[in-house]
Amino acid sequence: MFKWIKDVFSKEDENNEEIQQETQETIEEQVVEEALSEIESLELKANYNEPLTEEEVEEVIEELKEETFSEKVIEDLEEEKISENVENLINTAEEIEIIKEVQEEVIVEEKVKEKKKPNMFQRLMDGLSKTRDEVSIKINTMLGAYVKIDDEMFEDLEDILISADIGMETTMKLIDNLRESIIRKKVNDPNEVIPMLKEEAKKLMATEQDSKIKSEAPTIILVVGVNGVGKTTTIGKMSSKLKSSGKKVVVAAGDTFRAAAIDQLKEWGNRAGVDIIAHNEGSDPASVIFDGISAAKSRKADVLICDTAGRLHNKANLMKELEKINRIIDREYPEANRETLLVLDSTTGQNAMNQAKTFKEVCDITGIVLTKLDGTAKGGVVIALQNELQVPIKLIGVGEGIDDLQEFDIDSFLNAIFDK
Repeated sequence: MFKWIKDVFSKEDENNEEIQQETQETIEEQVVEEALSEIESLELKANYNEPLTEEEVEEVIEELKEETFSEKVIEDLEEEKISENVENLINTAEEIEIIKEVQEEVIVEEKVKEKKKPNMFQRLMDGLSKTRDEVSIKINTMLGAYVKIDDEMFEDLEDILISADIGMETTMKLIDNLRESIIRKKVNDPNEVIPMLKEEAKKLMATEQDSKIKSEAPTIILVVGVNGVGKTTTIGKMSSKLKSSGKKVVVAAGDTFRAAAIDQLKEWGNRAGVDIIAHNEGSDPASVIFDGISAAKSRKADVLICDTAGRLHNKANLMKELEKINRIIDREYPEANRETLLVLDSTTGQNAMNQAKTFKEVCDITGIVLTKLDGTAKGGVVIALQNELQVPIKLIGVGEGIDDLQEFDIDSFLNAIFDK
């Protein structure tokens, strides 16, 4: 970078005081100009990547200066009779080069970390590890004890599937279909059972139904479910994901029976940068939805997400409240795409199935969000839900991170629980 400086000082007329003065002035001007250019470029890089704080950069500079500016370099500078001003400028430029190198190293390191970050399928695999232990490992261990397929093997397989909360009805249907398929294909090798089991499980699930959540403007998403299933967190993560995909989102805090739900949504709104429409605790939920619709229209939002109360004492109260909310939506937002998502806690296993059946009786469920799959060995309930209810699962939660709320994919799910 500073090769031309050495070239200037190597000239024979260097000792000429007048020429040396002009040379030093030229050096000062050019070094300052180049230093400012480097600083501007460096600041742009630092602002974009934000790899180090100012204090960290200064600390690195001091450490590297101790190694870089040795006594030999200082002696050489004195021999060249460079003025103190020019020496400072050169040191400044050297510091800029050091900072630049440090920044580039950090940027490379960040890119390496990003590459090491687990992809969506790996997070799914990690999140479903408990269910996979309950299903895949047990099935493989059991099959290893058999040299041929027989009735006893089917009974053991049935026990394993039921223990994974696939449910009695779905398990019996799955075993019967598997048995017929094995007989039809004349299979007698236990090692071929798992691939065939995955195939039969896929047939039972609602593969023909749309598993994508609607988000075309305007869309209104009504989120229902009992307290404690992760409904509010799901709304927060979903609104953040939609916002990051370029959608303008408004959230209506319709769960007015629980003050914590309103506070949680406000916190998510701040984090995700979405507008939250909320009333005081105890307000009429339908009035909150009404105001949410008005806000979504006036702010030209793409998606309005509506929370609902999860603490209603019986089916009649639940039906009455949801009917009132749906009447408001039908009247005030008839042009909107409709989505009603039921949030279920997968750790409750078959109890989640009972909740789903109750909600399906009182409202038109278009999709299911299954949370906390990373904390349970009962992930088999996914197969039961889609087989018995014929309602598509649209989102699954396999961790606490924002990226751990994933769109549901049947093939990825089955691979994650049946593969070793």
